[in-house]
Amino acid sequence: MEVAARKEKAEQLTAVALKAFGNVVAEWGVPVNEAAALADMSESTWKRARKPGYSGGLTKDQMLRLSAVIGIYKALKLYFSDPIATKWMTLPNEGPLFRGTRPIDTLIDEGLPQFLAVRNYLDALRGGA
Repeated sequence: MEVAARKEKAEQLTAVALKAFGNVVAEWGVPVNEAAALADMSESTWKRARKPGYSGGLTKDQMLRLSAVIGIYKALKLYFSDPIATKWMTLPNEGPLFRGTRPIDTLIDEGLPQFLAVRNYLDALRGGA
């Protein structure tokens, strides 16, 4: 019984994380191919995963990526006003982590350590770290 309860809880967490992530990338205007890359999924898997009732699981790495994106979204909303908060991830950035590229590109290219670095960077900007 306990195993079934843990599996159900994991499925619920996956559903919530995927829905939140999907809402964030939609608000940012991220195309399907980039959203899939952010989530470390193929495009076809991302297309299935964003639909209600997705029965596939997520790896720990994927859950951390989705969680970091949600944290980045929150930090951007707290630090910037719209429309910058919404566009920041897709605009070229001269900040120390980005070297003139779009923050989203650095996440895709550099992986999970960059997700965490960007989240920490934004938290530090707003005085939270």
